[in-house]
Amino acid sequence: MSDLVTGDAVVLGLRPARLPSRALAILLDLAVYVTVYVLLTVGLTLATASLDPAAQAAIGVAGFLLLLVGIPIAVETLSHGRSLGKLACGLRVVRDDGGPIRFRHALVRGALGVVELLLTFGTVAAIASLVSARGRRLGDVFAGTLVVRERVPGAPVMPVPPPPPWLAGRFTQLDLSAVPDGLWLAIRQYLTRMNQLDPQVGAAMAARLADDLVARTGAPPPAGVPAAAFLMAVVHERQSRDAARAFRAAAAASAVAPLPSPYVAPAPVAPVAPVAPVPPAYVAPAPVAPAAPPAPVEVPRAGGFAPPA
Repeated sequence: MSDLVTGDAVVLGLRPARLPSRALAILLDLAVYVTVYVLLTVGLTLATASLDPAAQAAIGVAGFLLLLVGIPIAVETLSHGRSLGKLACGLRVVRDDGGPIRFRHALVRGALGVVELLLTFGTVAAIASLVSARGRRLGDVFAGTLVVRERVPGAPVMPVPPPPPWLAGRFTQLDLSAVPDGLWLAIRQYLTRMNQLDPQVGAAMAARLADDLVARTGAPPPAGVPAAAFLMAVVHERQSRDAARAFRAAAAASAVAPLPSPYVAPAPVAPVAPVAPVPPAYVAPAPVAPAAPPAPVEVPRAGGFAPPA
């Protein structure tokens, strides 16, 4: 890890990239640039077949400078130090103070890269990277840049071992407000790695850390308690207090229920009175006139004339 210090006296924990990863990133970039250069050269050769050789040579030099010098500079400037190969390998070009690079940094790196990468086939760059403590080539030295690793595997967080059962709850009245975070971090690192240390070295470190902790708390050191066990018990007490404080804060937040929004009750609707059914209007039938009696049939009377026999 590189101990770079910014102007604000902040130490940056950057991991410089070494020669194998940088060489792989450069090979990937060169493969892309050379492929594009060959395709463009073939196209320009077909397009400028009718020109004289001097014009063809001038176009070839311009294409070489554009693709193998200009485009890498533009890519590093616009991507803030992440070319295609560096992006694939998890690398990035930054300034010496850890900030993103600008055009002048990319220009110096690209100009010197033609000499130490292309003309010498990477020999000068490889030697400079091996000699440098931070793996920098000449372009990085003159540009004031550094290639760092962005994808760093995280270390597993080891839990703090629990204290002995006979020490549980013994330091509930201990004042821990004056203990700085740096001392807590040192104690935690020691407790998670004490099994990997030499017994004598580990005992000396535990005694020194316990003395610092006693000086910060103002309480006398407990009699008959080993230094490592004392550190475990105090760290366990601090974790218990933090957990209880977080639980109380969560309980208080859940107890404050949000006020309900004002509810306007709907106006009562008067019931509709039932409407009595209206009987249908009765129309009296028209009187039927009585039928006239039939006229009497007149029977002819018999005369004195008898029909002939």
